Amino acid sequence: MTAVDPRTPCVVGVGRRTWHPEEVGDAGAPEPLAMWEEVARAAAADAGAPGALGRLDAIELVYTQTWQYDDPVGRLAERLGADPARRYYSGIGGTTGQRLVDATAVRMLRGELDLALVASAEALATRRAYKKRGERYPYSFGAAERRPFPWEAPPDPVEVAHQVFQAWLTFAVFDNARRGALGVAPDEYRDGIGRMLAPMTQVAAANPDAWFRVARPPAEIVTPTAANRMVGYPYTKYSVAVMDVDMAAALLVATHERADALGVPHDRRVYLRGWCHATDPVLVAEHADMARSPAMAAASAAALAAAGVGVDDVAHLDLYSCFASSLHFACDALGLSPLDPRGLTVTGGLPYHGGPGSGYLVHSIAKLADVLRADPGSVGMVSGVGMHMTKHEFACYSTTPGALTPPDEAAVQAALDAADRPRVVAEHEGDATVAAYSVVHDRDGAPEWALLVCDVAPGVRTYARVEDRQWCEEAERREVVGARVRCRPVTAAGPAGEVRVNLASPDPTR
Repeated sequence: MTAVDPRTPCVVGVGRRTWHPEEVGDAGAPEPLAMWEEVARAAAADAGAPGALGRLDAIELVYTQTWQYDDPVGRLAERLGADPARRYYSGIGGTTGQRLVDATAVRMLRGELDLALVASAEALATRRAYKKRGERYPYSFGAAERRPFPWEAPPDPVEVAHQVFQAWLTFAVFDNARRGALGVAPDEYRDGIGRMLAPMTQVAAANPDAWFRVARPPAEIVTPTAANRMVGYPYTKYSVAVMDVDMAAALLVATHERADALGVPHDRRVYLRGWCHATDPVLVAEHADMARSPAMAAASAAALAAAGVGVDDVAHLDLYSCFASSLHFACDALGLSPLDPRGLTVTGGLPYHGGPGSGYLVHSIAKLADVLRADPGSVGMVSGVGMHMTKHEFACYSTTPGALTPPDEAAVQAALDAADRPRVVAEHEGDATVAAYSVVHDRDGAPEWALLVCDVAPGVRTYARVEDRQWCEEAERREVVGARVRCRPVTAAGPAGEVRVNLASPDPTR
């Protein structure tokens, strides 16, 4: 047997729990602090080392949107009887859980720490229920003053003016761009989304930790009904991530040497084998090719190379599934069919398992760890997506250890940043070509307005709105990617006062 580097990081314990509404009643789930403690203790018990929590070198917590604590990491450390030198509370984003594991692995390889806890918790469903009843949940240890939400980048005024900030809208824009590039008819493409997501509902139905344990056929997922209204074309409610859930998860991560000292059985250890993080442009319209993600392709290739495997060697996948486009882009980057027989999720995915704030990847890794333990020697992969198809993360795990070298993410990113990207302008008057679009629906499910990303000149783009409902309805029946429109800037009421927006109408001369 090949000797294992004693600094090699591995997940030695996992804990996770979902507080379903029918189980907790009107009282709801406990607050995040109590949830963190419960899953941390569960992770230590899972490792067979309940005393390990008192010896933690690091606690890494995913930002919780449920409540602002005065000192979240410190409060948890006190509850666990721990005094870690490293105490970190993260920002937001769908890559966060794996990024915390990445940073922990680097520090372990450097000899800076040996045992760490990574945890996440959200009680957003409970918070929503209390607010709906006009009641206040009795959270503890509130911050003395309200802190600003930790946005990674300030909102862009042009995007804010055109209401380019809802994820269900921006990810739909990317999916429609991909459909246009493939030349697939709108109805056929939407049916394909249903076929891709239906197997995920089956995984969720069999997962006691999933929020929605209901298997649905493809047509039920994508056909608009009163219960399943269209949100942003082509996405219905049954096809998008659900964030208002009550769930928590934790990972106990140790070096191989510390795992030995704790007496963790070898068959409980799941080794990080490779990872990589990369980013695409921040603004939606800055994506040169709106039908794919160069950063996904680069990050997934680097993660697989670090793990010393190819995608065909990966037995288990959990690809980030906030929206269908994140799955489509990941499959394209990996060279997979959306109907790959291995399946695209081990949890059920964000629309069915649930996507608790920025914490989904902690659940994803925890579930994958159990899957890999049941299939010794196999390789699993998780992915994460953050912001509006901007941040991308891939990581490989196995019960079989291997040499682990941190990726040269700076070099990967430098190559991506060297590519040309469109310049986004605030206003445009005249002809333009639709590069991508989506149609926004109201609460009753009727088409309300359309968001367009328009090419106005070589290497120049802008956003525009169409408010003609007939055009919006037509845009859901036929392809309008590539169509010509005429834009004119107008002053309109925006989220914070008057703003300038581009209104678009069909070009009558074409």
